Amino acid sequence: MNIRVQGVDLALYVHWPFCVSKCPYCDFNSHVRASIDQDAWRDALLADLAHEAALLPGRRLTSIFFGGGTPSLMEPATAEAIIRAATGHWAPADDLEITLEANPSSVEAERFADLAAAGVNRVSLGLQSLDDDALAFLGRAHSVGESLQALDIAQHSFKRVSFDLIYALPGQTIAEWQAMLQRGLAFGTGHLSLYQLTIEPGTRFATLLAAGKFTPLNADASADLFELTAAMTDAAGIPAYEISNHARAGQESRHNLTYWRYGDYAGVGPGAHGRRLGLRTVRHRKPENFTAAVARNGHGMVEEEALSPIEAADEALVMGLRLAEGIDPAAIAGRFGLASVVDQRAVARLVASGHLEWVGSRLRTTAAGRLLLDHVLGAIAAVQPMLRREVPAIA
Repeated sequence: MNIRVQGVDLALYVHWPFCVSKCPYCDFNSHVRASIDQDAWRDALLADLAHEAALLPGRRLTSIFFGGGTPSLMEPATAEAIIRAATGHWAPADDLEITLEANPSSVEAERFADLAAAGVNRVSLGLQSLDDDALAFLGRAHSVGESLQALDIAQHSFKRVSFDLIYALPGQTIAEWQAMLQRGLAFGTGHLSLYQLTIEPGTRFATLLAAGKFTPLNADASADLFELTAAMTDAAGIPAYEISNHARAGQESRHNLTYWRYGDYAGVGPGAHGRRLGLRTVRHRKPENFTAAVARNGHGMVEEEALSPIEAADEALVMGLRLAEGIDPAAIAGRFGLASVVDQRAVARLVASGHLEWVGSRLRTTAAGRLLLDHVLGAIAAVQPMLRREVPAIA
């Protein structure tokens, strides 16, 4: 195997696994605990980080992302210690992006100033909806009033702010989503993550759906809302740079772009995935198993697997075509030593049908293609079967 490292830049993902409660739609690695020993968790994360750093010397750190779970439950001193350690292990970029995911509760918003002082310069707020009934359906513990207060505090505390909204809820109309998105766009943030509700296996929503407790929005109505979202965000100057992520020019998440452009990123903390030097890394998911592994081995690793050139190229194709900029198929093939990563005849058919387009050497989806992204990917992959190993989404 000969997978070439893509530059010397590196992103760092730190997973904080704890939440106040488990949302019914969430399939992320999150856990509810009666108490959290902040000192013990700080030590465990620092040890896991040191292990990764020893394996990745000489890299330039371009971003740190605290994901979860709910990282805003982390003590600011813990975040500060991790930031200090990471920028000691690796040379930080001059414009190092440090993001922390946060819930908009009043308790967590009170920590924003201290988190900013600790070094966090970008926050991603899980507003999820601007309607109290929708928040109740989604199992969120905050109200719209708390959301707006937290957003105001965040915009005064951090250089950059993003927030999430979930749409395509059962029964949601075009008029309802249009009004909510218009309100969200008026807040003036530089980045929005706008996700359609999906029912993931193993979640409480999956159980409720199986019991006939609610009916999801149908595919045609969801597609209409997706197209409306694209039109409204384009008009507001905050277009999609990825299927679900929208940003003003220069406000794109650097961490997300590293991930989707298939760069290396170190993943530490329970359940964290990473990609380094042609390897896929996975940490223990359960917090107690993670800390036991760190005490025993000095790291929380449960899996470390070499990616074949075909697997790596497939992942690069899947992730890259989520981006508005698309991919350079020849560059991906060259990077992984393959003759091709796309079926040129299938690409030609999809270009003719208006689902793909060439912009110089780059291949990207059109508006019609983005609606059928999974179909497009399955059709053009030069190597079958395509592999779909899921790693945590980051915003």
